[in-house]
Amino acid sequence: MTLHPGRGFAAINYPIGMNLGGDPSQALVHSTPDGKFMVTLSAIDLGQGMKSVTRQIAAEALGIPISDVYVDTADSDTGPHDMGSFASRGTHRMGNAVIRAATEARTQMLEAAAEELEVDAADLVTDGKGNIHVRGAPSRSITVADTAVAAQFKQGRTLAGRGIFLVPLSDVDAETGEMTPVSCFAHAALIIDLTVDDETGVVEVTNINSAYEVGRALNPKLVEQQLIGGAWMGISHALYETTEPNYPDRSHGPEDFNTYLMPGPGEIVPHHISILERPAPDAPYGGKGPGEMCANPVLPAVANAVYNAVGVRCDSLPITPEKILRGLKANGGARPQGQPLNTPGGRR
Repeated sequence: MTLHPGRGFAAINYPIGMNLGGDPSQALVHSTPDGKFMVTLSAIDLGQGMKSVTRQIAAEALGIPISDVYVDTADSDTGPHDMGSFASRGTHRMGNAVIRAATEARTQMLEAAAEELEVDAADLVTDGKGNIHVRGAPSRSITVADTAVAAQFKQGRTLAGRGIFLVPLSDVDAETGEMTPVSCFAHAALIIDLTVDDETGVVEVTNINSAYEVGRALNPKLVEQQLIGGAWMGISHALYETTEPNYPDRSHGPEDFNTYLMPGPGEIVPHHISILERPAPDAPYGGKGPGEMCANPVLPAVANAVYNAVGVRCDSLPITPEKILRGLKANGGARPQGQPLNTPGGRR
């Protein structure tokens, strides 16, 4: 038995969202009588942190504390229209819609405050702490809460906004017909280190190094958590998860998470992440979001690392011990493609 070390690399450019009919997202923002603001969306938070990020975006656009913003992901019958939570579109599409809705609501809020302070709304600013004051004269101020009360019970004014975001139509090259299908891309590069047992075919991932360009990390901790979790989703797809050969007949297949094969806590290994920020000009405060890009580069990197370790090229997933052993048998044994640097037995 020999453990063969392997290293695999993969890089991707990932399009954000889609462009069917402009890929629209809509958002509604309104104030409650006590000066809190509700953001209503029809897109669902699938665990990717969309509620947290859209809450941050709304607070920034309104100029109020994040603690005074709530996000309601209503169902598609009662909420504003949205294409859905897929295609890594959440931060970009929904965030842009929230900015538009919050900006309109902020305009209403400043006009209500201006009426109470007897000044021009253009002279008012927010301090991000729940206060509105005259520019250059902080002592002349009113709280957002008092503004909401005055607007709804005295002025008869609604502090609300509506927003929709559409991807602009692409120019078309008259000669070639070439178009730009998406407005921005995210980028990633990832290196996987692993070992392959040439007797059992078992693959053990030992280390991950990655770099992700996400526009701007609007919530760095959420980004990091999503990248780490997404990488292990990719590992799971690459080496473990399948319903074959039982699909679509599941009579002898896994029925729950006790029998469905996935990596567990014991398989977790160090993951070193570099987050590169290059704010996108058409994204909300520059943020594009990681999305599916978390997992996508992992699969080809694992396949490349297995090939580097033993010379077996697997072109279907998952890369199971059985497939590796069949490949080793067809090749007449392990055929390492060159020891990776800084690994046992490798070049230094």
